[in-house]
Amino acid sequence: MTYRAQKGTKDILPYESHIWQYIEQVSKKILEDANYKEIRTPIFEATELFARGVGDSTDIVAKEMYTFEQKGRSLALRPENTAGVVRAFIEHGMHRLPSPLKLWYKGPMFRYERPQAGRQRQFHQLGVELFGVSGPSADAEVIQLAMQVLSEFGLDNLMLELNNIGCPGCRNEYKNRLKQAIAPKLSEFCVDCRLRYERNPLRILDCKNEKCIGLLASPGIEQVICGDLICEPCKEHFRELREYLEVLNITSYKINKRLVRGLDYYNRTVFEITCNELGSQNAVCGGGRYDPLVSMLGGPDTPAVGWAIGMERIISLIAPPEGKPLDIFIVSDSLKEALKNAFEVRKLGFSADLDFSGRKFSKQLEKASKSGAKYALILGEEELRTNTFTVKNLVSGEQQRVAGLAGFFKLLGHN
Repeated sequence: MTYRAQKGTKDILPYESHIWQYIEQVSKKILEDANYKEIRTPIFEATELFARGVGDSTDIVAKEMYTFEQKGRSLALRPENTAGVVRAFIEHGMHRLPSPLKLWYKGPMFRYERPQAGRQRQFHQLGVELFGVSGPSADAEVIQLAMQVLSEFGLDNLMLELNNIGCPGCRNEYKNRLKQAIAPKLSEFCVDCRLRYERNPLRILDCKNEKCIGLLASPGIEQVICGDLICEPCKEHFRELREYLEVLNITSYKINKRLVRGLDYYNRTVFEITCNELGSQNAVCGGGRYDPLVSMLGGPDTPAVGWAIGMERIISLIAPPEGKPLDIFIVSDSLKEALKNAFEVRKLGFSADLDFSGRKFSKQLEKASKSGAKYALILGEEELRTNTFTVKNLVSGEQQRVAGLAGFFKLLGHN
């Protein structure tokens, strides 16, 4: 029997891993410069955490979670990481830490959905969560950081889309008006949207079904969607956010009144960053404000805002960076001496490898050239007898004899 990776999963092979490391390192530098600290949470949690936090009316909870039973408890592989971070925030009393608390994470998420370009059933996200600031300055900072991270990878054709979906109070009026407008055409919507109509009608705006999208554009429904039903404090929050974005020189964005995001915990600000090169599934980053979530999950009232970036989608858009070349390849008839000197070289901060096969010098030198190393350190009988090295520059072909490792490092300009 031949075993293969499961559908919707992908091995990250050695020649690809440096791309992932590059994304992680660049992002880490940007986020830690803004005083965000890394948090690592388990990849599985209690299923109830996601049902309460993400929302049992969402496709994620209703259709896409990987759940399993263990000793009578229902557990789930995390479909997203905000709920897990909030659980950790509450469990470890992080609300008692100085505010704001800024966290970032990276890691695999799991959703049982149709594999598509840039999205697998096991996929990876990079994200931030900022706790303790209710004002729009926090929204502006996380948006700016997302734009900075994506720009650092040289991504063009990015579009920031913004919306304000209001607070729980004013959103109820919006939901009622939306239901009234949709009711005459409800039977024409897809089965999923008819269920959303009863549980959370705002989720209808997130439907990807082409017929439903067309129905939402009908005059009566579109008038409600494009109306101005949010309360004055929510309007003021959005006005101030746009002022902060202007200060940060983020002026190229569009207001998308249909943007609600696919998770129930959002309020007020929601946003996506899209790239046209990805086709219909074009979001590379999504996020927003989720002030009610901490208290919904049993913690104290704590405002919060964050985002997540799909790492596979970034990788599909950027040119892969060159991997770090090997510094030194050691060539010798004595495997013991080669191994000893490789260890010494590595201790001094250089990368080094050797041939473990005991082949002839010519074959070892051939392997050294193919390894991409900058230098070959040659240890023949004469070198071993005199405690010297022959150093060959594998780029220019030049070689010279030096006195031991000290002579080699002097040749490289290192003391």
